Amino acid sequence: MTGAYRKYLFPHDDERLAGIRGADAYEYRELAKLDPFTGGLIRNWTPLYPAEFEGITTDGQVIPGLFPIDAPVPAEEAAPTAAMADAAEALLALLDGAQRERLRYPVDAVEWQSWSNPEFMIHDTGLRLEFQSEAVREAVLDLVGASLGSEGLRQVRTLMRINGFLGEVNDLESVMNEFSYHFALYGEPSLTEPWGWQLFGHHMATNCFVWGDRFNLTPTFMGAEPNEIDGGPFKGATAFTGRIRLARELIGSLSDEERAAARTYDLMEAPEMAPGRVDPGDERHLGGAFQDNRVVPYEGVRVAELSPHSQDLLLALVAESLTHWPEGPAKARLRQVREHLADTWFDWIGGFGPDEPFYYRIQSPVAFFELDHHCGVFLSNRHPAVFHIHTVERTPNGNDYGRAWLRQR
Repeated sequence: MTGAYRKYLFPHDDERLAGIRGADAYEYRELAKLDPFTGGLIRNWTPLYPAEFEGITTDGQVIPGLFPIDAPVPAEEAAPTAAMADAAEALLALLDGAQRERLRYPVDAVEWQSWSNPEFMIHDTGLRLEFQSEAVREAVLDLVGASLGSEGLRQVRTLMRINGFLGEVNDLESVMNEFSYHFALYGEPSLTEPWGWQLFGHHMATNCFVWGDRFNLTPTFMGAEPNEIDGGPFKGATAFTGRIRLARELIGSLSDEERAAARTYDLMEAPEMAPGRVDPGDERHLGGAFQDNRVVPYEGVRVAELSPHSQDLLLALVAESLTHWPEGPAKARLRQVREHLADTWFDWIGGFGPDEPFYYRIQSPVAFFELDHHCGVFLSNRHPAVFHIHTVERTPNGNDYGRAWLRQR
């Protein structure tokens, strides 16, 4: 229901909001360290960041040979590399020496792993867009659009604008605004050599890697609180409605026995969950920021055991989850998922009703998708609600950030 989130808006003088109102990104970073909740998140994440990258696995062992670089990329699956390189060069031409130095990192730099999705700054990687000129911000968005295409850029801009809208309704524009995001460039823009870029901030983190015709867009975190804009110049914008609809169709297509197998917990906050299964920051999702090496065993139901109709719905859900990718690489990604469908699992937590919050995970050797409904952070709902959504996409077994490809150089 449109505007349902509004009854959970905090009073303007609420201590939680008043204590940070007016602080800029750097002042808020220090305040976040002192807060019991946000400070605890930072302390938990800090030791994970510099760990040697291996990738998400099911048992701690990376499956070899999943991401070869010797086979040619079909033309219909090729990355938009030329357009990306042109846009990157145009951005660099706008920057002075200090900006270029701050923006750029080696293609295999550990800073790839510094991204995070909270509204408070943890790592000051690259350029903070809210402190850049309009021309620089537009050049960054031109590079994002050249990489992702018009639909991908639209989705990214929607999430940035929802973040700005959340800041407006809470009078916290200095903490959350349309450009409170970091942007970094990795490697040298090229038609033939590996390079990429990273855009991250509140509820949106995208890591884009390209090497010739090869392309990867993981890890990607996309979220929204609320998942709509119901006022102002961008009124009517929504996020994740297609994924929600298809996920409900998929779970509804299963037999009673299949649903029972897929659902690992009946409740989003089930008391029988193991300690730590619901994280204070990530809640149920497992592949978020600083979880690059997490071991995530398969759960739920094996997709190969489902009906052809349900398998088709799952592939439709995957395709919908790739609509922010450029057309060619999205085809490649969907093909990879199809090739490993026999080793794909579908997991569900929560209810099946049309208005109930839920979590799902689609996991295979080459793909990892999550969607989770969350409690409020800048809204006051203390239990998961359908208007606060987090989504995660990973490439398991070592190819986040294109690392499995890079290691074959």
